[in-house]
Amino acid sequence: MLRGISLPLCAAALGLAVVAAPLGGRAQADDVTLEVWSHEADQPAKVAFRELAARNVEKAHPGVKVKITWYEKNPMLAALKSALPAGKGPDAFYLEPGFVEYITAGYVIPLDDLIDWNNIEPWARKVWIHGGKTYGVPQEAYTNEIYYDKDALKKLGIELPASGQFTQAQFLDVVKKTKAAGMTPIAQGVGDRPFPGAYVVGEALLRKLGPDDYLRLFTGKLSFADPRVAEVLKWTKEVVDAGAYPKNFMTLKLGESHYYFYLKPGALMLPMGSWYTGRAFVPEDKGGQPANFPLGVMQFPAMDGGACNECKTSAVGASFVINAATKHKDLAAAFLNAMSTPEMGKMWIETIYLQTGIKADVKNFSGPHAAYFTELMERQKGAKYFIGAPQDLTTGECKDAFAQVLNSGFPGGLLSVDQAVQMMNKSCYKG
Repeated sequence: MLRGISLPLCAAALGLAVVAAPLGGRAQADDVTLEVWSHEADQPAKVAFRELAARNVEKAHPGVKVKITWYEKNPMLAALKSALPAGKGPDAFYLEPGFVEYITAGYVIPLDDLIDWNNIEPWARKVWIHGGKTYGVPQEAYTNEIYYDKDALKKLGIELPASGQFTQAQFLDVVKKTKAAGMTPIAQGVGDRPFPGAYVVGEALLRKLGPDDYLRLFTGKLSFADPRVAEVLKWTKEVVDAGAYPKNFMTLKLGESHYYFYLKPGALMLPMGSWYTGRAFVPEDKGGQPANFPLGVMQFPAMDGGACNECKTSAVGASFVINAATKHKDLAAAFLNAMSTPEMGKMWIETIYLQTGIKADVKNFSGPHAAYFTELMERQKGAKYFIGAPQDLTTGECKDAFAQVLNSGFPGGLLSVDQAVQMMNKSCYKG
């Protein structure tokens, strides 16, 4: 863990350490090709990280070839959907905790006896535990933040409070002033993801309700007609009606929203998981953030009468699982473990600038983006973490409603508060 900072996130965020499991004999390792499918094809630092792990497995086990096929998320999910029901597909593959259906369908195997869990943060492992068994190795952890253009905020004559957090009234005023200045307040789009449009309303609900009632809301035990929820939705509607989002909100893809924010046409803010760095810190000629871009990190706004305005979402993202149909279970586990050594953890932090759920002892940040990572960690001081995003908490019809209502229709200006409440309650609230 990061010494001197007693934050659950930082302990989880800054490291990797897992001991590679023995294979139990050379015979099974000879002339084997281990197939791995991974998302994040357009993020060079993550590609380099996982390819290095593959080469390390090959060095440790002569005769083994690790072949990683690189995808973007939706094409990968489509390929898995075709392969797994037929008992085919890769030996190991990228997955995120919200895809519980892969577990219930029996497509992935428990990893309890294959991974050294002493080297993984308990809270990060917990998100992958179902029915008392652990199904995924968490590689990436993140917090939800609002990235902003420091120079643009200054030009608007607005000063960010020392806490990094505006009140809800101040945040609305920032949106209005930005729009009046001819600039898009918030770069966001839902063209290819079921969650980005809900960043503002989701974090507002967490702060207003506090962690217990927030969990109850997204697990069907609290009505969306609750007066506190209605207050948040009304405020969010004001933000939307003030012109917060781009005109192409419904079609703008996640990767395009990054580019929209820091390059063309430019926006003041970008609410995003801290995995923002995976795309933003690629070379400029590959569409990355300009080296001199004045990137800042602010908190999501405090809610009037909020039960926990110091709360923020922390979640596990990129993880890896093992296909139930694999004939190379131990080799697949060796690959997962190879991505989880202290040395690889150091590489993750210094090249990807992102938190992780795997332990390591990192005392200082280095590299060209060390100042950014220092500011990101500064925003964690005093935070109380809620583990899990709404897309991970919801299931079935409620999950679909979240994507269609709170992620899309409501922030897109297509639904009223009453309509949003009715639609969410119909699909989520169990009474």
